[in-house]
Amino acid sequence: MSDTTHFDNVVLEARNIVKTYGGTRALKGVNFEIREGTVTTLFGENGAGKSTLMKILSGVEQPTAGEIVLDGEPVTFASTNDARDRGISIIHQELSLAPNLSVRDNIFMGREIMGTFGVDFAEESRQARALLEDLQLPIDPDTLVADLRVGQQQVIEIARALSVNSRILIMDEPTSALAAAEVEVLFGIIRDLLARGVAIVYISHHLEEALEVTDHAVVLRDGTMTARGERADIDLEWIVRNMVGENFDLGSPPTGYEFGDTVLSVKRLTVVDRENPERAIVNSLNLDIKAGEIVCIYGLMGAGRTELLEAVAGKEAVAAGDILLDGSSILGDSIANRIDAGIGLVPEDRQRDGLVQTFDVGTNLTLASLDASLVNGVISRRVEKQRSKELISAVTVKTPGPELPIGSLSGGNQQKVVIGKIIATNPRVMLLDEPSRGIDVGAKGEVFRLLAENARNGLAVLYSTSEVGECLSIAHRIIVMRRGRISAEFTPDVSKDMIMAASGEAVTA
Repeated sequence: MSDTTHFDNVVLEARNIVKTYGGTRALKGVNFEIREGTVTTLFGENGAGKSTLMKILSGVEQPTAGEIVLDGEPVTFASTNDARDRGISIIHQELSLAPNLSVRDNIFMGREIMGTFGVDFAEESRQARALLEDLQLPIDPDTLVADLRVGQQQVIEIARALSVNSRILIMDEPTSALAAAEVEVLFGIIRDLLARGVAIVYISHHLEEALEVTDHAVVLRDGTMTARGERADIDLEWIVRNMVGENFDLGSPPTGYEFGDTVLSVKRLTVVDRENPERAIVNSLNLDIKAGEIVCIYGLMGAGRTELLEAVAGKEAVAAGDILLDGSSILGDSIANRIDAGIGLVPEDRQRDGLVQTFDVGTNLTLASLDASLVNGVISRRVEKQRSKELISAVTVKTPGPELPIGSLSGGNQQKVVIGKIIATNPRVMLLDEPSRGIDVGAKGEVFRLLAENARNGLAVLYSTSEVGECLSIAHRIIVMRRGRISAEFTPDVSKDMIMAASGEAVTA
């Protein structure tokens, strides 16, 4: 991506890095270079070792063997603060914000600006506001993070990293919750940083997007470096081949069966902004979905996709309109009653809303359907364990057993646990908000195949995405939302440009 100023000196090296967790070798002698003023993109499936390597380079963890060399000298980072003091910052894949604190407090947490009488909140607010303006997110620095959408929280995470004048900036899935316009803003910031000589490591499962910023590419597979290349020598096929060993796609709409009757009907649905009730986020929207049908909703951030799904699931208040399941209104039903009736939601933020981090894999899988584990009115651990094993097999979760901590799984397998939890409730309709967020290309294919298989069995599937390519995978019908309304409806033979144009997104040649 660097095109104006050429630096290219190696500023940091990882030499023969090994990382072992018990009997598992997460990294097997990896060599990795970061060069001044350039973007080094790290590709690999979940579990390949990308995040482990970045945690070592940023002081989160220590290597089992090998060394880190900074400016030609071996170094040891005792902590993230130690690495940050040496000019290394990281934007983690999973959000690490404090939701009960303000945007300002999150940006300066742990390195508050001190004045004569304590923390200088006015100066922190001034600097935070300037950062947010650069990121084109004009919100009040006093806003609570809990009141922001996931995409906005992602921008705050980026602002926090940019508030430190880093020489090396590691971006682990920085665009996972951003729409195209926000991604372009981030890319502009990356260009500015490169011009100042900042070295950037970029990790993303959005492969085509990552190619736009890549100067050098490295592929990890099973803890081993399998390929490296310069931008001029690589393309999407090169990345996928070295990641998963074959040219991979996300599937196609399942065929060979007929749709059933209309299961879900949304009638003139309106959802208003909580802070500004005069503004409709979902505006008098109508939508019908049949049994066995897979419908994709595409739109930019703020189009109303999440609010629509959450309103159907009962998480978002409805200002007007109606929601019918099999012809009967569920508008007054609680979330629990909607689950019992057959509505299941896979939320956008699986870490916060989809999983209980202190529970094991099996408990997370059976949590929404505990009634099925009752024997004489008491939960039977034997039945629960058997059910969890069956669900692990049904949704192909890669884990040695249900008793492992949920945090031990890769992002893709955690997502399959959330989907399995919903499938266990025997839903009539499954709603999925950005189902591929933060998972690799192989896991995306597994998730979409899982949805296609369940659609064949009569499940109605409604999923949202901000990736155009995912619209053209398994969906029988593509709905484009813009400013709370449906702006277009397409069949899968539509072009990407037509979908983007209908969303109001600029189409580049």
